[in-house]
Amino acid sequence: MNRSHGPAFRAAQLDLAHCPACRGRAVIKGVFHELACVQCNASGWISVDTGEALPLEVLVTQLSIRLQAADHQLAHFRKLTPCGASQQYELNNRRGAGGSNYTGD
Repeated sequence: MNRSHGPAFRAAQLDLAHCPACRGRAVIKGVFHELACVQCNASGWISVDTGEALPLEVLVTQLSIRLQAADHQLAHFRKLTPCGASQQYELNNRRGAGGSNYTGD
């Protein structure tokens, strides 16, 4: 075992699962209106290891880590350039009226 003093240098990503009570919606349907789910602190997420709601400080950090990973993945997909016929279709070939794009449609 490694011994260390103080907090970790990086926050570790915990495994999260949807709350079984609200099914990840963060609210439970009441008789007249929706109520905040008390089993997951109205977040829709619980810890996979313990099955309990995360403290709010930890939950905010974990959701931020997941959001940053999703933003990184979206940026990666947006950088991909189309290839093949779609690439030629999107480029300006200056064959249309006034030098605009002509696609032959």
